[in-house]
Amino acid sequence: MNGPGGGPPIMVLNTKQQRQTGRAAQLANIQAAQAVAGILRTTLGPRSMLKMLLDPMGSIVLTNDGHCILREVDVSHPAAKSMIELSRAQDEQVGDGTTSVIVLAAEVLGMAAPFMRESIQGTQGSMHPTVLVSAYTKALAKAVEILQEQAVTVDVYKDTELIKSMVQSSLGTKFSSRWNDKMVEMAIQAVLTVIQTDDRPASSLDITAIPNIEVDIKRYAKVEKIPGGEMEDCTVLKGVMFQKDVVHSEMRRHIVNPRILLLDCPLEYKKGESQTNIEITGDQDWNHLLKLEEDYVENMCNEIIAAKPDIVITEKGVSDLAQHFLQKAGITAFRRLRKTDNNRIARAVGATIVSRTDEIVESDIGTNCGLFEMKKIGEDWFAYLAECEDPKACTIVLRGGSKDVLNEMERNLQDAMQVVRNVVYSPKLVCGGGSIEMAVALGLKREGQKIQGIQSAPFQAVGEAMEVIPRTLAQNCGVSVIRTITQLRAKHAEAYAQAQQDGVPVHCTYGINGITGEIVDMKELGIWEPLSVKLQTIKTAIESACMILRIDDIVSGSKKSKN
Repeated sequence: MNGPGGGPPIMVLNTKQQRQTGRAAQLANIQAAQAVAGILRTTLGPRSMLKMLLDPMGSIVLTNDGHCILREVDVSHPAAKSMIELSRAQDEQVGDGTTSVIVLAAEVLGMAAPFMRESIQGTQGSMHPTVLVSAYTKALAKAVEILQEQAVTVDVYKDTELIKSMVQSSLGTKFSSRWNDKMVEMAIQAVLTVIQTDDRPASSLDITAIPNIEVDIKRYAKVEKIPGGEMEDCTVLKGVMFQKDVVHSEMRRHIVNPRILLLDCPLEYKKGESQTNIEITGDQDWNHLLKLEEDYVENMCNEIIAAKPDIVITEKGVSDLAQHFLQKAGITAFRRLRKTDNNRIARAVGATIVSRTDEIVESDIGTNCGLFEMKKIGEDWFAYLAECEDPKACTIVLRGGSKDVLNEMERNLQDAMQVVRNVVYSPKLVCGGGSIEMAVALGLKREGQKIQGIQSAPFQAVGEAMEVIPRTLAQNCGVSVIRTITQLRAKHAEAYAQAQQDGVPVHCTYGINGITGEIVDMKELGIWEPLSVKLQTIKTAIESACMILRIDDIVSGSKKSKN
């Protein structure tokens, strides 16, 4: 930094710190973003490749899920780190499109590089980032408008074939696409099970009439992964399953229409909060103390038996004495169940979790379960609470050859369930296979030609960036990219000209078949995607590109070492 009056430079920052400013910083950020996108580019589409990652614990992760890959990758560049945050935000918000958002954001940033390097006709020097950002923001607003025009409204319960096509489009790009039909059925069934509405039951659900819908997949659709068995053994239970054995070997293992009581208190004598010392003086005092403990446990068991349950499940311990009393009364007991599992059971069987045994009332007992049985799979015992009447929670049982396969199947299934959830919240779909991106690209380029001044070029550049999705799909298929994209562009331009001539809105649904690389009508092929995923992808990509472009100073340095 120069001193006053052009004097000698004054050092403000620590000399050990590295600093990039101005154009150098902006171009370095663009390169970092493109490097991150380069990792994921081959994982887009049905012909995607898998990535093998070794995590810090030494275990191997095999996946083509964008968010999962970036979560395991360790990067040092700040712009690259902010790109990884994009995929995390996309995953949390809509659950799908994590690869697309990174590839698109990097392409939008890449389109900005020429404007920063070269001088634009009619201007002095290169374009200022704020001018670029302003053009990008206008392009985003127009892109959202085009997406809304192209969207098709669906009914989650009536348009089942359309919903299945959409989930298949999501799963078709994943590792588990070989078992597509099974996974699609499971994803739809699981989400429709856990839909909770305020007034009416889910069967008579009218999405537009009830805005208050809750679809909590994370809490109430539990995935149980059991190595071994076949993919055909995978199922969505009409109820709940958990890995626990009964506490006493003589307890019943098969009950039809059981009455279920859920507790979160221990069925054993109370222990002291801290170390407790008792001084005994009489010879009968010890027996008296033991008797008090036994009476306390027996009293708790009698209060439970009075409610006439068939199954008692507690989150805490069950003493040997309590097991004895419950077994004599013909009650099956489970102990130390996780809180999350207990909540899921409560919702599935219609029970209420009780905190004190003296407060049990008839309404706390769950009676919606049709069948309780114990099953041994491999070396472990599993408790099944199945055939529940209108359960609002479910367990998805996944079987497969190895842990790696099961983990990848779980990730794929989570994506599929998120896609169904998105449509329940916002029942609008758009065509996939790069057709909607090409429609947006064409719309932005035509709109950009109407804009006067220097913002016209960056506005149209966003349109060009949109073509990266169909281009990458074609690339991963192994077909001629230039020829395929030119043909697709021509199809959309032809549809646009025809619509202008007829005076109707443009609706071109031609895209790229991700398996063969041919140009086909996505409506006929049945490739659909939720509008909410596309909106989130484009908004996140362009907004993050705008934010990264406005950075003109990067200061990175090591902390002072402590001696």
